[in-house]
Amino acid sequence: MQRFLKPFIIAVLASSLAATTAFAHAFLDHAVPGVGMTVSAPVREIRLYYTQGVITAFSHVHVASDAGAVIPTGKLVNAPSDQQTVIVRLGRALGPGGYSLSWQVTSVDTHVTQGTFHFTVS
Repeated sequence: MQRFLKPFIIAVLASSLAATTAFAHAFLDHAVPGVGMTVSAPVREIRLYYTQGVITAFSHVHVASDAGAVIPTGKLVNAPSDQQTVIVRLGRALGPGGYSLSWQVTSVDTHVTQGTFHFTVS
């Protein structure tokens, strides 16, 4: 029995290590407008680029001005032929000021991640 136990334990450990690399989460890679950046033109949409595909039906984004005004957004959509890019269409163009964006997304492997970032329109 012991001669089978050691190879079994090694096999279980090896497969669990392989599984952790196979299951990634959708983390924000970059955004347009950029995280912490200042842009000079009014912003009509925001593009969020993730490290893994995102299921937009189970995801949401909130945009607010530094003054606390909530900016209406349309339904989140993936970019055509790119499930890793999420397009956030805004209910109105963002004029000069600071804005915070909070996101929570569900990746194609069903893991949920979230975050917040700030950008400025000059």
